[in-house]
Amino acid sequence: MSEAKKRTKTLISKQEILQDFRLAIESREASLIGRKEVFMGKAKFGIFGDGKEVPQIAMAKYFQNGDWRSGYYRDQTFMMAVGQLNTQQFFAQLYAHTDVEADPASAGRMMNGHFATRYLNEKGEWLTQTDKKNSSADISPTAGQMPRLLGLAYASKLYRENEELSELEDFSIKGNEVAFGTIGNASTSEGHFWETMNAAGVLQVPMVMSVWDDGYGISVPQKYHTIKESISDALSGFQRTKEKPGFEIFKVKAWDYIALLETYKKAIDISRKKHIPCLVHVVEVTQPQGHSTSGSHERYKSKDRLSWEKEHDCILKMREWIQTEKFATKEELDQIEKEAKQAAKHAKDIAWKAYSHDIKKEVEEAVSLIEKAGISSARKADVSNITKELGKELNPEKSHIVRAAKKSLRFLKNEQSTEKQNLINFLSEKSNLYEEQYSSKLYSESSESALLTDTTPAQYSEESELVDGREVLNACFDYHLANDPRIFAFGEDVGKIGDVNQGFAGLQEKYGDLKVTDTGIRETTIIGQGIGAAIRGLRPIAEIQYLDYLLYALQTLSDDLATLQYRTYGGQKAPLIIRTRGHRLEGVWHSGSPMGMILHSLRGMYILTPRNMTQAAGFYNTLLTSDDPALVIESLNGYRLKERVPDNLTEFKLALGEPDVLRAGSDATIVTYGSTCRVVMEAANQLASEGIEVEVIDAQTLIPFDRTKTIVQSLEKTNRLIVVDEDVEGGASAFIMQQILERDNGYFHLDSKPVTITGKDHRAAYGSDGDYFSKPNVEEIFEKVYNLISEANPDKYLKIY
Repeated sequence: MSEAKKRTKTLISKQEILQDFRLAIESREASLIGRKEVFMGKAKFGIFGDGKEVPQIAMAKYFQNGDWRSGYYRDQTFMMAVGQLNTQQFFAQLYAHTDVEADPASAGRMMNGHFATRYLNEKGEWLTQTDKKNSSADISPTAGQMPRLLGLAYASKLYRENEELSELEDFSIKGNEVAFGTIGNASTSEGHFWETMNAAGVLQVPMVMSVWDDGYGISVPQKYHTIKESISDALSGFQRTKEKPGFEIFKVKAWDYIALLETYKKAIDISRKKHIPCLVHVVEVTQPQGHSTSGSHERYKSKDRLSWEKEHDCILKMREWIQTEKFATKEELDQIEKEAKQAAKHAKDIAWKAYSHDIKKEVEEAVSLIEKAGISSARKADVSNITKELGKELNPEKSHIVRAAKKSLRFLKNEQSTEKQNLINFLSEKSNLYEEQYSSKLYSESSESALLTDTTPAQYSEESELVDGREVLNACFDYHLANDPRIFAFGEDVGKIGDVNQGFAGLQEKYGDLKVTDTGIRETTIIGQGIGAAIRGLRPIAEIQYLDYLLYALQTLSDDLATLQYRTYGGQKAPLIIRTRGHRLEGVWHSGSPMGMILHSLRGMYILTPRNMTQAAGFYNTLLTSDDPALVIESLNGYRLKERVPDNLTEFKLALGEPDVLRAGSDATIVTYGSTCRVVMEAANQLASEGIEVEVIDAQTLIPFDRTKTIVQSLEKTNRLIVVDEDVEGGASAFIMQQILERDNGYFHLDSKPVTITGKDHRAAYGSDGDYFSKPNVEEIFEKVYNLISEANPDKYLKIY
């Protein structure tokens, strides 16, 4: 470990030094004003980067076009220093301004301090990344930025080492980009941090990780967070040596301007040129306002600590240094401070005026329309009270407008007038506008959206070969790896042995270990590796070995990937495909079907559940030409079942949200998916021997679900619904029922109570009997369908027992 102590000549001009000081003051003032704005009720919550201004300015000096940031919510000064945030935008986000011009990071969707640059145009198409400084979109969960950071750095490794990618000049300059990570000292206790640091060391990627160490995690001191009370000491075993690769580790004080410049220059040069990851442990950081607006740090810091923090404030120390080195006089610095503070206040005023102007205008319009609608009403007094309350709102919000309009219309429900209709029209217009502002862009809306792909049916002939299902997948992946240099696959056992079920067998040998790659057992960073690479224009297929192991990565999938397009208002995307396998097999941890959990957690991604490997190949063909993230869950017990290879294997595609009718019938509709399709089909054949003809429908994709309304069309003729699901009671079956009965009005066609046949609430016990008694089986399906039909016609279908 090297600690920057020596004073060396750093090439930096007086003008630049004073500009840095001015920026530090303006950013600090923004933090101070921001806290007051929250306490005044003009914003809901505030979290700020005060105390970190000088180290972030130093780091920013070596952040080049094409570089990437994956940081946390205290990096405002850094973002300002690299020109990707101004103080007015900082306040616009604090106020949750829904204008994307005002808050380019999120259009008011992310809490303040959550930064992002827009690398997509308004059509959702890629912009050039190498001519600008880039920031991936922040998330609040502590250390949640770490997995994605690994992928951003890993992309540089691929761009440098894979010559096939050299033509993608909009995304990389020969892999010279560095991924900058930032985190607070307390958050280094999270598993995401350790897993990412280990993976970065193994992969040797250009990543510079800065830890802002202020000695606390909210109220909890360092001794409870980190062994040896120092993350750089704790990670000393990661230090590279002449014999073994690893990290380069630096330690520097947050208030030492020159040492910070020297440290960051050295760290970033090493990382950029040699692709060596670096840790910069920035110590003696202060936090003048405490953690956030939710409390005061005076409650848990001693008087001595608070006094020390005042003395070691990085801006104060920088000012002292400037005066000592005679770069400016006290009076000159006073003037800079005055001007910087005025600039921050002016930016706040402009941001607030821009934010509040449109809302106040809409409030005035609402008041006028409500008053006109109520002027001749018998409930005039009640309506008038609503407008008075709305007009009194000191800081009105859009929800106040909607509430007032809806409450007024309740009073006017028995009356008809042109004025009332004008109010209804206004409410409809605003509701549509607010729907766009708050609920749009969860999925891709670009011309590459997966929803725009129609089915191209698989074609067969007498020459179509009968093979193991895994061989169909293998041929599919072989084609895509050969024809698109952006595509690569990685995960546990994916490389040398071609994954545990042989989907990539022989493909590493054919295409090399940059295209088909083994990883360690680290599900969270496998996903992060894919997210970051997808952000940078590549097309990764990340494998999670079994569906049960998805839980390790669920937080990253849910909080980061699934929300990415939404939380950036369509400014960022990561078309990552996650490949896994599950459903029927043996044992508690290899038979999972936690589909309800997945459906509830991963809105913003598509969830595909192919029943066999040919259907899976059709979905991969669709996804690899679209720009949505998706989870493909293959049937674990289907790899060695025989399937015919389509003659158009590499061209056929499956539309998302288009169920497949596997068997026509008139007595009942059974909806299922995945491995259970085979079980249901066997039960259907046995029911047919009793004269009961069921229609079997494979949903195929759960998100999106039945966009063609195929299931409701089936219910129109059968009038009975059974959902067969391997998940627990109320798992995916509850979602499926809601979609069919409520969304699509399927309840209207039912003559009998709908039935669900699900797995047990426990995991599947080991062995074939464990599978049989834990999951839906042929006899159970037969019995429940038979009993349903028997209820309607007991004379024909006698009780069996």
